[in-house]
Amino acid sequence: MASDSNMDREMILADFQACTGIDNIAEAITLLELNNWDLVAAINGVIPQENGILQSNFSSEASQTGPYGPHSQSEATAPAPSAPPSSASASASSSPPSSSSPAFCPVQPSRHIVERQSRMLSFRVEYRQRSTEVVLEDASTVGDIKSILETELQVPVSKMQLKGWKSGDVSDSTVLQSLHLPKNNSLYVLTPDIAPSASTSQSSAQQGLSSQNYLLVISHREAQRDYSLNFPASKTIQEVKRNISDLTNIPVRHQQWDGWPASASDDLMTLASSGISYPCHHLTVCRRSSPALTVDQTDECTDVHMVSDSEGEDFEDAPEFGVDESEIFGMGSSSCRKSPMMPENSENEGDALLHFTAEFSRRYGDCHPVFYIGSLEAASQEAFYGKARDRKLLAIYLHNDESVLSNVFCSQMMCADSIVSYLSQNFITWAWDVTKEANKARLLTMCTRHFGSVVAQTIRTYKTDQFPLLLIVMGKRTSNEVLNVIQGNTTVDELMMRLMGAMEIFTAQQQEDIKDEDEREAREMVKREQDEAYRLSLEADRKKREAQEREEAEQVRQERIRKEQEEEREAIRLSLEQALPPEPKEEGGEPISKLRIRTPSGKFLERQFLGSCKLQVLFDFVASKGYPSDEFKLLTTFPRRNITQIDPAWSLVEAKLFPQETLFLEAKE
Repeated sequence: MASDSNMDREMILADFQACTGIDNIAEAITLLELNNWDLVAAINGVIPQENGILQSNFSSEASQTGPYGPHSQSEATAPAPSAPPSSASASASSSPPSSSSPAFCPVQPSRHIVERQSRMLSFRVEYRQRSTEVVLEDASTVGDIKSILETELQVPVSKMQLKGWKSGDVSDSTVLQSLHLPKNNSLYVLTPDIAPSASTSQSSAQQGLSSQNYLLVISHREAQRDYSLNFPASKTIQEVKRNISDLTNIPVRHQQWDGWPASASDDLMTLASSGISYPCHHLTVCRRSSPALTVDQTDECTDVHMVSDSEGEDFEDAPEFGVDESEIFGMGSSSCRKSPMMPENSENEGDALLHFTAEFSRRYGDCHPVFYIGSLEAASQEAFYGKARDRKLLAIYLHNDESVLSNVFCSQMMCADSIVSYLSQNFITWAWDVTKEANKARLLTMCTRHFGSVVAQTIRTYKTDQFPLLLIVMGKRTSNEVLNVIQGNTTVDELMMRLMGAMEIFTAQQQEDIKDEDEREAREMVKREQDEAYRLSLEADRKKREAQEREEAEQVRQERIRKEQEEEREAIRLSLEQALPPEPKEEGGEPISKLRIRTPSGKFLERQFLGSCKLQVLFDFVASKGYPSDEFKLLTTFPRRNITQIDPAWSLVEAKLFPQETLFLEAKE
């Protein structure tokens, strides 16, 4: 029994830290003990509600005696032992607190709770298209923030309304530590008494539709006061109503409006698309009368849905609408449960993920991680098997609607701007719903196939109340490794820290992979260059060989032509030599002409011809000796005459080559 009680208190402690953002475990335990480990009462005490009974009782008590009960300052700082958990539990079971008792029991906290170290808080403050970051200690006051904003925004503190506090309006003297704020906060400044400048209005009118500013003049009937508020066109109607909730202390669900056009039927519509008048539109708001307490089961379901859509605000309104505390934390009856995140036995994983994404957006808004639409295998391929520089971690989100932590984890962790941005930049996020046993079995089969039986067995060991789970998987050379399993009982800071820790491990591994990949690519580049150089060398050798072969073939051809020509000339010479008349003898009595012919080489050709012989016979004789008339000229010495130009039919006597003459051969140009 003691172990079961300790386990229950551990779960209550985890839920309390997740809802309030209190990181100090000792402080969280003290606050739970002050409320007898009643989770809802402790949350209402830390995050005061606007109209709740518990908050008003505690406020009256706190205004008289301080935040920890009716003790003096000396008692608050003096060390005092706290009651053990077992005694607190026993007292809670034996004597439940009455409706008139204060929310916090007068138990004195320990010294280290009162004197805890200061935390650094970050505030993102929006004012008329401007965003300012303010970082200061939680020991500072709200007035300190306004002083900083006065310098940054040039707006007097007296005309500045700082809105967006979860606990409603706070005074300038309120210490930030007493508000139990998370590390990162979002606020906005309203200046109803300061109208927008003419230059601002003119520039806004000249911009496109997405950058227009609307001036909403909103009349609060009960207070008989008008608010002139400037909103960008991208603001949704729901965001306007939440801002008015901070101004008028009227919860969104209790607001009754007049003046919205008929086209503004959906609170998720932007002002630009709602059909209101530009640049100024008049509206009226008042508190809607409370509905009857006797509502049917369908109305109860609708109210629970409104609590989720309003990001968990106004817990004190739940009893007024007949909503049980367990329904606020996602433990309502099955008849009031929302439609499932994922249909059972879906044939296509992509269709199942599309349904999951649509349902997640419907429940928690559009600001959420980009879920990968496709199979787990495709998500793994996308994350692990690209180039080393493009690889990412794989975040597997496992949702279970039957867990008390699901709504808190989704709305406050998975939808936090910092978490959404970090996951989108560094992770491939894949989701699955394990509420149905068939879907859970299908997931285990996929995990066994892709990551091994160890991962599937690890998922089996987690109980329903430990969900949702966020598995961080890193791809390695041989297998995939699960770096971290983040359970639902965590905070935004712890979740971010664990994501960053996994990212550090992945970055170190990625750098090694990039180095190995670069070295491998360098080796492959060298090999490609060597192969290319070898190919070019072979190509050059081939061309050189082909050129040499062509040259040799040309030489052979020229040699063959030369031989043919020589053979042809030799044949002509022989035929001419055979056709020459015989050399005449001097004893014949006929006139004879003796001719002496000098060749280009210096040798002399001598022969006797009949004086009546034609010049053609002389030409044939010279040609038979290898000097054809088409290549050589036959000249006389003095006077110089070109015999080859004389008519070959002339006789030697007619050509004046009688009785003797010396001639010489000269090659034609």
